[in-house]
Amino acid sequence: MTDCLPSHVQGEWWTPSTPSGATEVRDASTGEVVTLVSTDGLDLAGALEYGRRVGQRSLGALTFHQRAVLLKQFALALTARKHELYAESSRTGATTSDSWVDIDGGIGVLFSYSGKGRRELPNSRVHVDGPVEPLSKDGSFLGRHVYTTLPGIAVQINAFNFPVWGALEKFAPAFLAGMPTLVKPATPTGFVTEAMVRILVESDLLPEGSLQLVSGSVPDLFAHLRLGDLVAFTGSASTAESLKAHPAVQTGGVRFTTETDSINASVLGTDAVEGTPEFDAYVRQLVAEMTSKAGQKCTAIRRAIVPAVSADAVVSAVRARLDAKTVLGDPRADGVTMGPLASTSQRDEVLRQVQRLQEAGGRIVIGSTDAPEVRRADGSTGLSPDGAFVAPLLLRFDDAQADAAHTVEAFGPVSTLLTYDTTADAAALVVRGGGTLVTSIATHDPVQAVELATRIAPFNGRMLLLDRDDARSSTGHGSPLPNLVHGGPGRAGGGEELGGIRAVLHHMQRTAIQGSPEMLTALTGVWHAGAAARSGGRHPFRKSLAELRIGDQIASASREVTLEDIETFAQFTGDTFYAHMDETAAAANPFFPGRVAHGYLLVSWAAGLFVDPEPGPVLANYGLENLRFLTPVSPGDTIRVELTAKQITPRETDEYGEVRWDAVIRNQVDEIVATYDVLTLVSKEPAPETVPA
Repeated sequence: MTDCLPSHVQGEWWTPSTPSGATEVRDASTGEVVTLVSTDGLDLAGALEYGRRVGQRSLGALTFHQRAVLLKQFALALTARKHELYAESSRTGATTSDSWVDIDGGIGVLFSYSGKGRRELPNSRVHVDGPVEPLSKDGSFLGRHVYTTLPGIAVQINAFNFPVWGALEKFAPAFLAGMPTLVKPATPTGFVTEAMVRILVESDLLPEGSLQLVSGSVPDLFAHLRLGDLVAFTGSASTAESLKAHPAVQTGGVRFTTETDSINASVLGTDAVEGTPEFDAYVRQLVAEMTSKAGQKCTAIRRAIVPAVSADAVVSAVRARLDAKTVLGDPRADGVTMGPLASTSQRDEVLRQVQRLQEAGGRIVIGSTDAPEVRRADGSTGLSPDGAFVAPLLLRFDDAQADAAHTVEAFGPVSTLLTYDTTADAAALVVRGGGTLVTSIATHDPVQAVELATRIAPFNGRMLLLDRDDARSSTGHGSPLPNLVHGGPGRAGGGEELGGIRAVLHHMQRTAIQGSPEMLTALTGVWHAGAAARSGGRHPFRKSLAELRIGDQIASASREVTLEDIETFAQFTGDTFYAHMDETAAAANPFFPGRVAHGYLLVSWAAGLFVDPEPGPVLANYGLENLRFLTPVSPGDTIRVELTAKQITPRETDEYGEVRWDAVIRNQVDEIVATYDVLTLVSKEPAPETVPA
């Protein structure tokens, strides 16, 4: 008897005691039953509340950096056991290369967000967005924007085509933001997601309540959602529209983001004629997108838009490459390069959509809708009536304006060929898709690339400019990357998955905070000018991270700037710009009263005024940021500097951290000469000889 696929809710594995109406999930190649799926009796409301209560508490105890470190550990745990995931993935029809995209791609997302979290977010729980907004003349009233974690649970409803990557691309930014996740995978491939979640649970790394899994349907999900929750949906545009209409989304404040089917395009430039590197790259990419994951990718090329004069050459080249590179069959058989669709129901749906394309004028110029001969797991060849196989299909429309070519998607190894005469015509065809995830342009002509990109960018989430210079290094038309936007306008859903830190912030609330420098410093963990500062006593550079506090400050003595100093610096550095060397020319400049000191001379002197030279907790100065020169300094002026500990960021995996110092240089009449941030690396603990007995 086949077991029911478990869910993991409220901290434990759960299966229905009497799985009435359970759905059978079958091997995509052989039709053998893999598992049963049912949520009969599952306490969905309890699982959601467990995430809000327990998951929020456990994640809320961690900083961004601590969560980022865990993401890397999750990636390592999955890497150590990914052979198990590959074995499960093969039963979905995925070849080894298909599984690599899904499994290793998902693991790569965890690694990527781990690195971005530690590089781009503070080691705290509040993210400050943008500069200070002064709201009063005396600096006593300020404004800042901050991001804080949404108080609910992130529910992800995933499509069948990427059971690992699809879950991890949503889980990683939610986890980094501090928001617990409940994953609802698609039924046909949910057993692969279950295997992935099981590995993470057995790693004992997951904070309690941070990740739950529901294997099966959730028909009453939206009835249990509330303000502070978030739903991320991947699937069909029609399903997304019906979910979006639910009162929980319309009036209940539940965030709802979608990434839906998309009639993506790939344009062959008029210069990319047969024999050029761009033509060859275009054909390689088109074939790869038709056959990778058997075309079951939301980013796959559905419309191949080519110059009319090149259409026959493209068809011939695609046919030759498919014949040479494609072996259809069971992924467990040697030599197979393309597997079946995920299920026989998906196969039947693809063939229905192909029929719609044919009825609208599409002619099959490569392939056939007949059941194909395939290579079986034992190496024999023949028909596989219980397998979900469809051969690669290329249809050609004589009328490129046919509505079906731009609205009907056969979600499998199917593309349509459309022709154009002018660049403007090509752009108009791309736009007919109604908003897409990605369009690629194969051209070596910058003028054509710019014209196309300018016209179609507002209708795309991502664009790939493919030419001879990047063809080898390009990740390809259909490969979303975690540091770039994955999403698109219009039909593509209007959502934004991945996209770097922007995806993290999607799980947080941006709030404008108004208050005094002292209050904003307390809330953000970043010192604001006007807040309390402590000077005198031990030099801040003698303090380790364990001893240093926000607001610790050194106020330097003054130093006079002489004409001899300016000329010496000019000759020593070679910077003899006229404002420093020619009194008449400098005085004629509207910004200077006459000859003035070099800005970099002043910054160098400021370092000499505030630095403590002895070895100690400060290990290195590794940069300046936000440098601005505000008031020129003339010979005879004096300067002094105030250096204040602005932000302290310990590094979770190192024995040191980063200290950001607020530096302000002033002249003898207290005018601000320059402002900037100094970045230093500082030991976490004091050196042994400095620890009091």
